[in-house]
Amino acid sequence: MTYEVILLLIMGAAAGGFINGLSGTGTALFALGFYLVVLPPTTSVAIVAFMSVLVGLQGMWIVRASIFARRDRLLRFILPGLYGVPLGLILLDVVDSGTLRVGIAVFLIVYGGYFGFRAALPSFSRRTPVIDGAVGFLGGVFGGAAGVSGALPSMWLSIRPWTKSETRAVLQPFNMTMLTTTVTLLFLRGAYDQTALKALAVTIPCGLLAAQVGIAVFRRLSDTGFRRLLILLTLAMGVGILLSEAA
Repeated sequence: MTYEVILLLIMGAAAGGFINGLSGTGTALFALGFYLVVLPPTTSVAIVAFMSVLVGLQGMWIVRASIFARRDRLLRFILPGLYGVPLGLILLDVVDSGTLRVGIAVFLIVYGGYFGFRAALPSFSRRTPVIDGAVGFLGGVFGGAAGVSGALPSMWLSIRPWTKSETRAVLQPFNMTMLTTTVTLLFLRGAYDQTALKALAVTIPCGLLAAQVGIAVFRRLSDTGFRRLLILLTLAMGVGILLSEAA
C-alpha cells in the first residue's frame, strides 16, 4: 500500500467520520470520492459501509436515552425499511439504478435548495405513523436499489420539530440497520478480502477519531441548527449523487 493510497484513505475516513459524528448520516457521500480513486467500487462500498456501522455506534451512544424512550417511533421506520431493502434489490433487475439515483438527486436538490436558505424552516408536528412507515419502507427500497437509504429519512426528519437527540435517535439507528444489512450481503459475496481488510486497518482509527470531533460539534448545535444541517445535507447528497453519476 503506497503513501498516496494511505493518504487518500485517511482523508476519506476523516471526512466520512466527521460528518457521521456530526449528523448521523452522510458517511458514503463524503468518503467514497476519496476511496474510489484508489480502490475498486465494491471494495470502496464495503469499507464505507463497515466504517459507517462502526463509527455510528458512537453516535448512537450519545442519544441512547432518546432511542429507548421512543422505541416505538424508531421501529416504525426500521421494520418497513427491512422489508424495502429486498424489494430494492429486486428492482435492480427491472429499473436502471442510474436513472433512479438521478431522479432522487434532483428531488433532494430541489428540496434542500428551497428550504435550506429560508429564514423559517418547515415544521410538521402532528403524529404520522403511516407516513413514518412509508418513509422507512421507501428508504429501504432506495437503499437496496440505489444505495441511498438515508436520503428520504433525512429529508422527512428535517421537517419534524423534534429535538436534535430525538431526530438522531431515529436517523442513525435506521441508517445503521440498513448498512448492517449491506455489510452482511457484501461479506457473503466475499467483498472483505485482503485489500479491504488492509484498508479498514487504516480507515477505522481515523474514522473513529474524526467522529468524536463531529460529535463534539453536534453537542454545540441547537435543535433548529441541527434541522437546518439535515436540510443542507440533503442538498449536498443530491449534488454528490449527480456528480457521481456524471463521472
